[in-house]
Amino acid sequence: MMLPDWKIRKEILIEPFNEESLQPAGYDLRVGNQAYINDRIIEVNKEGGLVIPPKTYALVLTLERVRLPEDVMGDMKLRSSLAREGLLGSFAWVDPGWDGNLTLGLFNASDKSVELEYEERFVQIAFIRLEAPSKSPYRGNYQGSRGIALSKRRKK
Repeated sequence: MMLPDWKIRKEILIEPFNEESLQPAGYDLRVGNQAYINDRIIEVNKEGGLVIPPKTYALVLTLERVRLPEDVMGDMKLRSSLAREGLLGSFAWVDPGWDGNLTLGLFNASDKSVELEYEERFVQIAFIRLEAPSKSPYRGNYQGSRGIALSKRRKK
């Protein structure tokens, strides 16, 4: 069962919460203060947005910290207006028990640069209630993330 707007407001910790981001069955996450493009971390703020060059992969931090209870998971989708500009998103499930800011992968498949502004809504997250609380809620490597989280997979 997916959570409606009023249950999202009541049951899911999202900070900072923005009433304009609350949707009937989800919440629009906004561009945070960091991105990672071409092997460097970029500071994103109101004075300078984020430009993703053509054919370039970027990691983008969400402004919001999200904390999920042990019986709710998240499913994310790129906002359709950005997909229409050529962005593709690769997002994992957000496991029950997750707590932190999310680092999300975007690829600009177009031949033009795509600009994202600080605090711009770019991904919608929907919350799905499990039949029962997870016996093993998320406690992995990325738990508690507050800044850009690069891959922690072991390199061989």
